[in-house]
Amino acid sequence: MKLRMVGCSHHGADASVRERLAFSRDEASALLADWRTHHPGIEAVLLSTCNRVELYAASPHSELPPCTRLLTRRLADARHASVEEVGRQLVTLKDEQAVSHLFRVASSLDSMVLGEPQITSQVRQAYELATELGSAGPLSHDCFQAALRTAKRVASETQVHRYRISIASVAISDFGKQIFERFDDKRVLVIGAGEMADETLRYLTDAGARRPAIVNRNPQHAGELAAAWGGEARPWDALFDELVRADIVVSTTGASRPIVSLDAFRNRVAPGRKQRPLFVLDLAIPRDFDPAIGDQLGAYLYSIDDLQQACARNRQQRERELPAAERIVAEEQQRFFAEARHRVSAPVIARLRAGLEAPKQTELQRLFNKLPELDQRQREEVQRFADRLVNKMLHPPMESLRDESQGGSPHGLLAALSRLFQLRD
Repeated sequence: MKLRMVGCSHHGADASVRERLAFSRDEASALLADWRTHHPGIEAVLLSTCNRVELYAASPHSELPPCTRLLTRRLADARHASVEEVGRQLVTLKDEQAVSHLFRVASSLDSMVLGEPQITSQVRQAYELATELGSAGPLSHDCFQAALRTAKRVASETQVHRYRISIASVAISDFGKQIFERFDDKRVLVIGAGEMADETLRYLTDAGARRPAIVNRNPQHAGELAAAWGGEARPWDALFDELVRADIVVSTTGASRPIVSLDAFRNRVAPGRKQRPLFVLDLAIPRDFDPAIGDQLGAYLYSIDDLQQACARNRQQRERELPAAERIVAEEQQRFFAEARHRVSAPVIARLRAGLEAPKQTELQRLFNKLPELDQRQREEVQRFADRLVNKMLHPPMESLRDESQGGSPHGLLAALSRLFQLRD
């Protein structure tokens, strides 16, 4: 196997480095297309997410494995950086290490949030793009298809994906769905325009929410977040009107005191709502909503403390599933390597069998010519004798190949057998 991975992730590279090396789909397409032009004998797949950038390269037919410095240089050149600038941030994995890493990445066991579901689809999209552009090949096909098969088993045979451990995902999935069965017909209001607001909008959008209203003291930031999520920016002085209209509120401001007091809610919001359910996620510290609002009819108010406790419980439940997921990954790795070794040894075994079959048939024909008095039953018995003899001769080398494959790479023994029996490709 001649497989290399060069890349970085949240484990060893901070956000500024990952941002510098990140690729959009168009940029990834350009790199892979250029790679295919300049390195037609080497396969390549590029995985780029917010938490990792990894270039996988394989040379299934070349005598030499892909050069890791070449991979580093191509990544650096594509992002207009020097090798010296990014090289120290990159990690290199080879052969079995690279396969094992890919299986864990695809199964979301290497993610910042254990079991987060997005990474599997991101691995699939990276593989499909390489396939579409022709930079993937036999070895990368085998690796990525096996990795995606492993991810599917982890998802279906364990509960590692069931428990959500980010504040935003717990808020929407564990709390929001207790109040609303669906989100596509709900009016969403976001107060604030920071990272937490953006993350929560991602989960709300995945759950079906559309056209959120964004209210922020800085209208430019409100407009940028609204544009990112297909929503509308509303002026700060429209806050209470929007609270009357909203079904779901996410509040993430940096205010030093509540922006919605109990009196303001009672006098400016509640009368217009007529006790319609209002789901409020107060993710701000200090809190944006007076906690007493949660006692009002129709108001379901959750603070960040409520969510963090749920996150901690879910994290413990998810981690209990980790050993089962790791066992699946180990099983699939063993299966992949066994199949890979079989693919390597099968042609040699076939040529070895063919090399013995030809002289067997020649000698049988010579014997039958010398003994024309043999009847059909006797000829068949001689034929079976010759078949058994060839099979017994094949048994020791095939046993040795099997033992060598189980213990490691059979390439040395395959080469020796090829030379010993003068096997030709």
